[in-house]
Amino acid sequence: MIQTTPEKLCIQRSDLHFKNQIEVYRGKVRDVYFLSDKIVLVATDRISAFDHILPRPIPFKGQVLNQIAAHFLDSVRDICPVWIESSPDPNVSIGKKCDAIPLEMVVRGYMAGHLWRTYQKGARMLCGVSLRDGYVEGEKLDTPIITPTTKASEGHDEDISIDEIIKRDIVSSAIWDQLRIYSLELFARGSAMADTQGLILVDTKYEFGQYDGQITLMDEIHTPDSSRYYIKEGYTDRQSRQEKQIQLSKEFVREWLISKGFQGHEDQLMPEMPDALVWQISERYIDLYERIIGSSFNREAHLNINERIQFNLQDYLI
Repeated sequence: MIQTTPEKLCIQRSDLHFKNQIEVYRGKVRDVYFLSDKIVLVATDRISAFDHILPRPIPFKGQVLNQIAAHFLDSVRDICPVWIESSPDPNVSIGKKCDAIPLEMVVRGYMAGHLWRTYQKGARMLCGVSLRDGYVEGEKLDTPIITPTTKASEGHDEDISIDEIIKRDIVSSAIWDQLRIYSLELFARGSAMADTQGLILVDTKYEFGQYDGQITLMDEIHTPDSSRYYIKEGYTDRQSRQEKQIQLSKEFVREWLISKGFQGHEDQLMPEMPDALVWQISERYIDLYERIIGSSFNREAHLNINERIQFNLQDYLI
C-alpha cells in the first residue's frame, strides 16, 4: 500500500481550457468538456453512491474506469458504433460528440442489487417486466432482462417501462428496438469476456446517443461503476448454501453506507470515510481491473494528475 494520504494521489476536479471549447459539465464522477466537434471526458477520482458524491476521492479510481471502458469499447466496435476515438492520458478519453438519448439501458442477468431489493419486497414487476416467483438472491434469471431508467441530470434516475417510454415519446419504437438489440448483444459480449477471466457479469448499464444519424454507444461500459460482477469460482456452492456471492462492484460501498444509516435521503447525514475504507475501495477497483483485463494495473502515481493531463493533452489545449 502506498504510504501517503489518499487525496495526494487523486484528481477531484480538472481545470482545462481547450481550443474550440463550448462548455464544461461536471457530473458526479467525471468532468466533460464539449468542443465544437469533439467531447473530452476526464475520469476523476470522485465516487458516488445513492446519487450523492461521497466526501473523499478514491486513488486510481478514475484511471481504472477510463482504461477498462476504453478496453471494452474497443472490443465491441463490431456490434455497434462507439463514441471513443483516443485515450491520450490514463484518465482521459476523447471522441464523438453525440446527442444523448435520455435513457439508461440497464441489463440484468441475475437477481441482485435493486432488482433483488424490489423483488424481496414482494414486487413481481419491474419496468413492465414480469418476474416469476421463487427466485433467491444471486440466482441467474431465466433470461436477461432490460429495466430502463430515465437519465436524470440531477437527483435519482427513475425506473420506466417500455410502454411509458413510447407513450412519452422519449424514443420511437424503432429506436427502442435497436437499443434493445444492441444492449442484449453488448451484455452477451461482456458476459463472455468476463467468463474467460473467471467472472460473472451480473448486471450493467449502457447509454446511447446519436451521431450523424447513427445510434452510438456512449459513456463507459462494463466498469465497476456501471456493472456488478460475481466471482465465478464457487458461485454454485455459495448459492446452494444460500451464502452471499463475492462481488466485484461498488455495491459494498452502498452496503457500508446503509450500515451507517445513509441511503441518500434528505434527513440522513453522510458518514465519515476513514482512510482504511478509502484504500480498501481503491484496492477493490484495481483488483477488478486486473481480474477482468487479465494484466497488471499500472499505478500511474503522480502528485499532480492535473499537470500530467495538461502535458498529455497539450496539442488540444489553448
